[in-house]
Amino acid sequence: MTQQVPTGPISELVEIVLPLLADNLPAALAWQTIAITLLLASGIFFLRRGRGAKNAEGRMQEMPFLQFLLPKDVYTHESARVDIWLWILERLLRPLWIGLLLVSVGPFIESGLMSLLQTSFGSSPELAPHYAWMLLYSLIVLLFYDAFFYAIHYTMHKVPAFWAIHKVHHSAEVLTPLTRTREHFIAGPIWAAGAALGFAIPGAFFAYLFDGQLNQATLLGMGLFAFLFGLTGNFRHYHIALHYPNWLCMWLQSPAMHHTHHSYLDKHRDTNLAAVTSVFDRMFGTFYIPEKDEYTPWGLGPETQDECRSFQQNVAAPFKEWAALAKRSPRPFPKDKPDA
Repeated sequence: MTQQVPTGPISELVEIVLPLLADNLPAALAWQTIAITLLLASGIFFLRRGRGAKNAEGRMQEMPFLQFLLPKDVYTHESARVDIWLWILERLLRPLWIGLLLVSVGPFIESGLMSLLQTSFGSSPELAPHYAWMLLYSLIVLLFYDAFFYAIHYTMHKVPAFWAIHKVHHSAEVLTPLTRTREHFIAGPIWAAGAALGFAIPGAFFAYLFDGQLNQATLLGMGLFAFLFGLTGNFRHYHIALHYPNWLCMWLQSPAMHHTHHSYLDKHRDTNLAAVTSVFDRMFGTFYIPEKDEYTPWGLGPETQDECRSFQQNVAAPFKEWAALAKRSPRPFPKDKPDA
């Protein structure tokens, strides 16, 4: 009879952490998404004869094929390693809030709105669902999601207390598919709340109209617009610039437009804040179409990049920034002393 070797605390921690990470692999790293990304990148390489990829400085550089797909200076950069550690930390903390916001808040808002509609207008008209309604529903959900995303994103860029959180995402000095999930762990609940509202509000109205019998239009088991966005979504945080024709950029944000969003140049700052469409950027004056192979140096810029470069600096960044803001905030004037 063999004696069982006791398990140490590190081994127990690994046994807990590994399943969490395996079950929460970001969509950007799913093998299907990576395969589509590499296939499209290969097409760009051959169509443009080795041009279209940017180096770690954000400059277009002609490269041989393998370097074009996976440039060493990008994927060995300290910023790419920090992406990994920030993703691990966020995934470990995600179970603490994702259930509350996506499982509780979204359904609560949706059911509350449906009750309000029933109280105001009576029982559901029970419209007959068909594919045209499904397409309309999918489009409206997309626009609602994009509107809430834009509002949150605009706030994160313009309000210093929120920029302290979002600057962690913008501290990325190179773009890789994992940069898509590079966020401070405080940002997760904020984005999830916006997504919950974006899906719940139109969901309640359409559920009322169709008595819960209408679903989004799907393609290969995914929401139609989510599937179409997923085809090129990785290129938003990828060193290869994927441009759309200008007429299409007026309605849909190209991945190259997100390259400029991550640039620290003044002309690129605070532009292209929506997630999918260009509608809200055009409405509120934050719309920018880059030239082909436009120089886009990524990160926070030379003045502040050193304050937010390592994993530890990125984790601590919001708290340090909030402390600095509290010290700089104007204090109320002291009250006049009463007369003796």
